[in-house]
Amino acid sequence: MATSGVVGGSQLDVQSLASQLVAAERAPLDRQVARDSNRITTQISAVGVLMGAMSQFRGALASLKTVQAFTMREAVSGDPEIFTVAADSNATPGEYSIEVVQLARAHQISSNAFVGGGEQIVGVGELTISLGEETFSVVIEESNSTLAGIRNAINAAADNPGVRATLIHGAGGSRLVLTSAQTGAANRIEVSQSGGDGGLAALAYSESDGSNYTQLAAAQDSVVNVANAQVTSATNTIENAIDGVTLTLLAESKEEAATLTVSYDETGVARRVSTFVSAYNALVEQITRLRGYDAAAQTAGPMLGDSLLTSIESQLRRTISESVGEAGDVYNTLASIGITTQADGRLSLDTTKLNKALDEDFAALGKLFGSERGLAARLHEQMDERLKTNGALDMRSKSLVEAQKDLRDRQDRIDARMAVLHKAYIAQFTRLDTLLSQLQVTSSYLSQQIESLGNLNKRSG
Repeated sequence: MATSGVVGGSQLDVQSLASQLVAAERAPLDRQVARDSNRITTQISAVGVLMGAMSQFRGALASLKTVQAFTMREAVSGDPEIFTVAADSNATPGEYSIEVVQLARAHQISSNAFVGGGEQIVGVGELTISLGEETFSVVIEESNSTLAGIRNAINAAADNPGVRATLIHGAGGSRLVLTSAQTGAANRIEVSQSGGDGGLAALAYSESDGSNYTQLAAAQDSVVNVANAQVTSATNTIENAIDGVTLTLLAESKEEAATLTVSYDETGVARRVSTFVSAYNALVEQITRLRGYDAAAQTAGPMLGDSLLTSIESQLRRTISESVGEAGDVYNTLASIGITTQADGRLSLDTTKLNKALDEDFAALGKLFGSERGLAARLHEQMDERLKTNGALDMRSKSLVEAQKDLRDRQDRIDARMAVLHKAYIAQFTRLDTLLSQLQVTSSYLSQQIESLGNLNKRSG
């Protein structure tokens, strides 16, 4: 009796036969697609890893590709409680005496006490307040004529250049305190009034008439003696009194002047050189893994023998071995400052040679790495070129993605072809099954007839 899905009643399992034949035919096709898919996926991953490593190397080079990155200065304050210091690459190494005579201060005045406190009505009219050369006006009406209302109106004025108003409440009443947001002798506060009921006259203040206020802090510039030269500033930040040096004044000198020392930042430059070596080695290690071969495991890296990878590696080795003319005649190669290439392609750093180079020609290091044709500058340019859109790596990645898409299309075509083939096998075996069923019926009929004829012969005998 035929199995389910079989027409005609024979013993043929049509579905199973058709499926087995289709599976046998598609197996080598599927295996080939799987092999190709694995290979392309591995290559896509490898190119991605390479691009990531090169991008990280480029990122590290970004902070190393200028001369300024290697011409750092170290500035030390002899008394950091009096002043702190910062220096850029324009600062000349040396020692300088610093004496802070006075700090810059912001003008602050406090009005006479109003015994009614913040709710005491002062008056109406217009207050004109000056801060240095800048002036703004505040209209005081009945709605804001109290001491607190005047405070709020001053603080809320849209064109207020930096006068802050607050109330101080004491035993004798409340006082309006005005403070400049800007230090410096030029930034004095003055207050005049006009119009209204005259009550605002109690808040007027000028240099010639300060009877309505007590001066809590005078407006003054900072004064500092730098190497016996007096320097003044409206703020407590002194820039370029010494070329490339910024002083931040914190307190007035108590006794004698303190020493400011500017020197080459050899430690900082050595750290940048070490950063370069580490970044280069990280890239080389990734390249080695991509193109390597493990003899013990008999496994090859995904980019073994790849001409694009070979080209990148060759360019890197060539660049780091070249000399840089801008660096002079002595320290113009990596080898001359203690950086050499090992057998595995990685760089090693001899700190003794590096420190000697820094001591003898500090400026050469900046030119070796960061000049227009310096090593970091050239390597950064090369990484940019390799990683740019529609560059060789980008085009390789795109072609692999396209090949992966083609594989999916090929798989779809195989699936479609196998579906047609399966249908054809079903039809073919169904016809065969029907024929077999018919033959079984005929055979059964003939057997019956032969048996009947035999029985007839027996009776007649």
